[in-house]
Amino acid sequence: MEKTTKPLKTFMKPASLKQVRMTDTFWSSRQRNVTETVVPYQWDALNDAIPGAEPSHTIENFRLAAKEAEGEYYGMVFQDSDLGKWLETVGFVLSTQPDPQLERIADEVIDLLGRAQQPDGYLNTYYTVKEPGKRWTNLRDNHELYCAGHLMEAAVSYYEATGKRKFLDIMSRYADYIAEVFGRDDGQKRGYDGHPEIELALIKLARATGNDAYMELSKFFVDERGQQPHFFDLEADERIAAGDLRRDTPGQKKRLYDYFQAHLPVREQRTAEGHSVRAVYLYSAMAELAAQYGDEQLMNACKELWQDTVRRKMYVTGGIGSSAFEERFTVPFDLPNDRAYTETCAAIGLMFWAQRMLQIEKDRQYTDVMELALFNGVMSGISLDGKSYFYVNPLEVWPSAADFRNDMKSVKVTRQPWFGCACCPPNIARLIASLGQYLYSQQEDGGEIYVHLYAGSEFEAEVNGNQVRLSQQTNYPWDGQVTLEVTPAEPGEFTVALRIPGWCRQAAIRVDGQEADAAAHDNGYVKLRRVWQPGVRIELSLDMPVERMYSSPLVPANAGKAALQRGPVVYCLEEADNGANLHDIAIAADAEFDVHFDEKLLGGVAVLSGIGTRSVVPAESGQALYTTQSYSRTAVPITAIPYFAWSNRSRGEMTVWIRENG
Repeated sequence: MEKTTKPLKTFMKPASLKQVRMTDTFWSSRQRNVTETVVPYQWDALNDAIPGAEPSHTIENFRLAAKEAEGEYYGMVFQDSDLGKWLETVGFVLSTQPDPQLERIADEVIDLLGRAQQPDGYLNTYYTVKEPGKRWTNLRDNHELYCAGHLMEAAVSYYEATGKRKFLDIMSRYADYIAEVFGRDDGQKRGYDGHPEIELALIKLARATGNDAYMELSKFFVDERGQQPHFFDLEADERIAAGDLRRDTPGQKKRLYDYFQAHLPVREQRTAEGHSVRAVYLYSAMAELAAQYGDEQLMNACKELWQDTVRRKMYVTGGIGSSAFEERFTVPFDLPNDRAYTETCAAIGLMFWAQRMLQIEKDRQYTDVMELALFNGVMSGISLDGKSYFYVNPLEVWPSAADFRNDMKSVKVTRQPWFGCACCPPNIARLIASLGQYLYSQQEDGGEIYVHLYAGSEFEAEVNGNQVRLSQQTNYPWDGQVTLEVTPAEPGEFTVALRIPGWCRQAAIRVDGQEADAAAHDNGYVKLRRVWQPGVRIELSLDMPVERMYSSPLVPANAGKAALQRGPVVYCLEEADNGANLHDIAIAADAEFDVHFDEKLLGGVAVLSGIGTRSVVPAESGQALYTTQSYSRTAVPITAIPYFAWSNRSRGEMTVWIRENG
């Protein structure tokens, strides 16, 4: 295909995985775990080979679609997407290290996808196996384009890793077919999927293939969303007319459009509404398209949606989507802790959105949220061994109540080996495997390298025709000391821009021993421009005390409470360290905490130790539910661990927010 895609209009381009080599102590072990444990484990899960885990049937569904097996379709309507995310993870893994056996497995399953693809390019096992003849009859609910999007993203990842085009060609055929079905011409559907995802995928596919038609198709899906007459009503009327009353009946109350972010045209949306994962996937695509087409109106909508999300609807952990009902945003400041839904996928999607906003505006507000979500809302979703997962990430757990109460049935006290709706496990795997592309960006026309996240790594890029290697060494997030060595092939002038995190009150920068002004930053980035000689060292020191975090008084759940944060890491109390009844523990307003690194605890974490108080319950009044006498309190030692590491030892209580006295 002729390459017609317009140059990207964003200010920066994120690093590709082939430009970054991770050497970080914290992240390398997790990426190695993804390669050695998570990817094989999830492959077994997709093949129903994990004893005791809920079956997936994903691979078997593709065998059924290819007419290589007999049986019935099993699983969610979006089961295909689990394979898409797994294959995308494989592509990310192969981008950084060769693995002939893994590549062979991927090639074999890609061959299966090719055999399952229909002659016209269609590729969806649910409709091929379970409901042939009903394609595109329920875009609102059945995730056809969503599944296509995840497979497209996987195809791009695998192509960029291996250079093999087969998967890319399969998905390009599918995209071409979709472009025939959807559009504004006579006989085409002016619709879009209930779950945004293909919008992001088509942008990637356009860049990988050079076919601008895919970019235009993404823009079509975004532009059509929320237009009147409402597409979801039209297709519901068609289902009713055809006698299909499983989802719709005449005269029924319409499902709220805001659940699908289709209550208004996207440029008129100002508040984050509905299903949180769908929302941030849509907003991510909106940001990219705003940059691609220079669409200021679309970008302004993104900015307002961002502010509504992070200022009114985001947890201190970077989690979003507080309600288990419809996995959605609710009203501003409705952030309950024990019933927090905060799906792992939502935190991942928030990172996607933050990264795209960052490339446009070069502002640390986006990086701060991206980092917060990464270390807390995302990493809490996977166990240290990579074999169990949280779909839901509450900030407070009382196990006996969580096990009993119907309004907490989504809350799990321990991570699960797999899920019938298994979107989160492969999503977190692909995020960890692709982390290198979040660390750095480059503004080519201005000769600038941006360092967003701090992790041991090497980044290689061409800057103004000069090959430059940037090496980073650090023990982040456990301390704030970062050393970067800049090595251009030839001496040359360019800029290295370092982020000073919003959580850091004091920072110092030295370049080859000479102090630089860390306070002179541009939207949180200190720009060091000079003629760089090979081997120049930058030393960045970020003060990292234990901080008390307080929520707005408008958040009812956190009144009179504080959370502990050090650097980007949010902490929690766990029953394993502090005993039961964590709700009763209180800390003084001026209490101080010691920090020590325990290499043997939870894979090696920085632990906070301090003194709090808890009630003394006399034996004679221990059975009283209510009393006219207040309880005296006694001093007790308390220990806080990183929130992401909770529930890796034993079942028990946990809380992020702690009562504060005085």
